[in-house]
Amino acid sequence: MSELHKFLFDGLPVRGIIVRLTDTWTDILQRRESNTATGPWSPPVARLMGQMAAAGALMQSNIKFNGALVLQIFGDGPLKVAVAEVQPDLSLRATAKVVGDVPDDAMLSALVNVGNQGRCAITLDPRDKLPGQQPYQGVVPLHGDQREKLEHLSEVLEHYMLQSEQLDTKLILAADDKVAAGLLVQRLPVQGEGNLAGRMMGRANEDEIGLNEDYNRIAILAASLTREELLTLDVDTILRRLFWEEKVLRFPAQTPRFACTCSRERVAGMIRSLGREEAESILSERPDIEVGCDFCGRQYRFDAVDAARLFAAPGDQPPVTSSVQ
Repeated sequence: MSELHKFLFDGLPVRGIIVRLTDTWTDILQRRESNTATGPWSPPVARLMGQMAAAGALMQSNIKFNGALVLQIFGDGPLKVAVAEVQPDLSLRATAKVVGDVPDDAMLSALVNVGNQGRCAITLDPRDKLPGQQPYQGVVPLHGDQREKLEHLSEVLEHYMLQSEQLDTKLILAADDKVAAGLLVQRLPVQGEGNLAGRMMGRANEDEIGLNEDYNRIAILAASLTREELLTLDVDTILRRLFWEEKVLRFPAQTPRFACTCSRERVAGMIRSLGREEAESILSERPDIEVGCDFCGRQYRFDAVDAARLFAAPGDQPPVTSSVQ
């Protein structure tokens, strides 16, 4: 069963989260494989999607946000867009659009950042929006400060979290065809800590230097975790191997799961947005309007009668009758 564990280091301003997506991840893969319109992802795309799903779960649980966290990567490679969406209860879904062939050894830049046009966007979409409220979105490029291409999603997200939260973060991600997993370690702000400008100019006091040393030690330990260990070892073994000299305080485990938020009502709204003329044009060429969900593969069909009801005024709609055959 998929699991996510949050933990603190006793006496240190450092927190951590570890996630292992097992049944949740294989459910996503199986739905993609059974989708006749798309087919399965190639191994490099599947690995990136698994890392995005694990990273999305880590980031959502880290911020305690009452709304959807959407992690999106897009650019100028064969992978046009990749999306992982995580709800507050850690239900998640993921999809990607690929155009053309993907080499088996393709890294992040070859997938989506061929001409340094790749971007990573993190969107926070509140569940209960106030009037006029828009989702918050942060965007970072898929290259470093010296414009060198980044080859790992973890590096991109570490850069994002340092920019957006001004908090040092170490992120380890891995995925194969059975498990998608991740480990996040982050330094917490402490009361009385110097302002960001002072830290950037090197004016840190002795206490801050000590706190940074504590975080750096934990981050180095986390970075020693190999891809194979992250994918094959259970959570207890990983935490014991990495932090056996530290006192780790753990919180009750949470259970991520696959869930799709698509619905017939949402698809109906999309068809309405096309307009009556466009809908009738489609129906003149085929018996119904068919829309497939890219996340779960479910198919929705609207025939001419269904479409007429979508565009009819409420008082014009015929009564709904039912009969038992």
